[in-house]
Amino acid sequence: MPAVKPQAIAGVSAGHESLIETVYPSIAASGMGRAIGQVCDSIPIRVAGVKLSYLLFGLLMAPFALIGYTVFKLMNHRYVLTNRSVKVLSSLGDSLKAEVALGEIDAIAITVRGGQAFYHAGDVVLLKPNGDELLTLPGVPRPERFRHVILEARDARLLNDSSLATIDARQSA
Repeated sequence: MPAVKPQAIAGVSAGHESLIETVYPSIAASGMGRAIGQVCDSIPIRVAGVKLSYLLFGLLMAPFALIGYTVFKLMNHRYVLTNRSVKVLSSLGDSLKAEVALGEIDAIAITVRGGQAFYHAGDVVLLKPNGDELLTLPGVPRPERFRHVILEARDARLLNDSSLATIDARQSA
């Protein structure tokens, strides 16, 4: 006898919330991180394939980046995508700072502020159907990829809810 009840659709569970992905924001979410990124991207001239600004400022900025990274990881937050919502939780513990249900998300915009391109990061903005902002996730590494994952989870949630509503309508008829 199997220990777990088989699911009709793999990975879809109507009864409980399942973790899809956890993303920790880049140092590019902070003002100090963006400033370091702007300095390191300030001179576009390349020497042997490497930007001159990396060679001139990289070693000087490394201690600030390391301190910022350590403080940021310990004192900041993380973004958690589940099969039901997008949450902002504290880095240490499970203190909920913000939450948006997947069904509320109509579109997702990406904004790359100055200095974030250096880290391949950007701000992910979750939008309502009328274009108003639901929640901004600053400094997400590889924001296009995370946007895609959220949209796929949202679409799966909406299809699951629609299927459950159809099943409930058939059973009550």
